[in-house]
Amino acid sequence: MRQVIYILAFLFSSIGSAQNTAIFEQANALYNEGKYAESIDKYNVILKSNVHSVELYFNLANAHYKLNNIAPSIYFYEKALQLSPNDEELKNNLAFAKNMTIDAIDAIPLAGLSKIVNKATNLMSFDGWAKIAVGLVFCFVILCLLYYFAYTTLNKRLAFIGSLTTLCLMLITLAFAFHKYNLVKNDRPAIVFEQESKIKSEPNSRSEESFRLHEGTKVQVLDTVKNWSKIKLSDGKTGWISSSEIKLLSNND
Repeated sequence: MRQVIYILAFLFSSIGSAQNTAIFEQANALYNEGKYAESIDKYNVILKSNVHSVELYFNLANAHYKLNNIAPSIYFYEKALQLSPNDEELKNNLAFAKNMTIDAIDAIPLAGLSKIVNKATNLMSFDGWAKIAVGLVFCFVILCLLYYFAYTTLNKRLAFIGSLTTLCLMLITLAFAFHKYNLVKNDRPAIVFEQESKIKSEPNSRSEESFRLHEGTKVQVLDTVKNWSKIKLSDGKTGWISSSEIKLLSNND
């Protein structure tokens, strides 16, 4: 019975994949004909089937860009970059889309030790650092065994030095792994979709207005209280915005 279920699931997924491919081709044809709004409708049909790809996000962003839809174009370029962070064409198109935004926000650059640590941490994913840490644990155990069974003083000394070095490297690697985990966990970017948003000092509409943001601006979500989100800009400013006026980029939110 379980095999039948697996076969049926595979057949349905294959049919769904074929349908999405056909819709994607129809959307591309509409885009090439200059029917950008119609192509967006087709691309959204694929999105609703929970299919995500660089090509889909890229084409959606391009169609929105052609219609001067600032926030959606930036949003989908950013989504595509999450899947392909080194794509230069994506980066260039995103830069063009950002030129349409009103808000000019200068980022505060990291300096000193924080910059070095973050740069080193981002060399690998959390899984990459974790795998290296596990490998170093095995090396540490082996070196400890070599130290225990070594007959000569020289071999014991080499094994001891090696085990200490491996232990230090393991601890450093674990620190990078957990730092990477925290960076990813706390990274909750979002795009402002409202044409103009009033950023409040507290999570309620009666509080004082701190500043205003416009569509397409990228923010970091720090906290959520009921229907309000606490955001932070790249220049360090913080405030509260109605959650309905932003759209999170993370697939986990």
